[in-house]
Amino acid sequence: MAFNKDDFLAALDTMSVMDLNDLVKAIEEKFGVSAAAMAAPAAGGGGAAAAAVEEKTEFDVVLKETGANKVGVIKAVREITGLGLKEAKDLVDGAPKTVKEAMPKADAEAAKKKLEDAGAKAEIK
Repeated sequence: MAFNKDDFLAALDTMSVMDLNDLVKAIEEKFGVSAAAMAAPAAGGGGAAAAAVEEKTEFDVVLKETGANKVGVIKAVREITGLGLKEAKDLVDGAPKTVKEAMPKADAEAAKKKLEDAGAKAEIK
């Protein structure tokens, strides 16, 4: 009996996801292989190119130092985060601390500028 690759692929097209899952498990058991191990080298080759294309989209603004104008920095933190006076003061007193997480790049840069204009030292991570 000759194996016909086209017939096999046509049969796969008609199978449900659960049937395909069962088929993969049966092949793994019969031949002592793992589908995950087979997929890893293929993903590793293309993964480097995908990582180079993928750009970071979320940034954290970190208050490094308060500086001389503590009141101005507290006001800036309140504007950026929407925190109350006590919470903003506690955050500023606890520097270095993350002021806001998972911000778009433009918003993170604006927040950093606002903190630096108030006299603080800040960075974007």
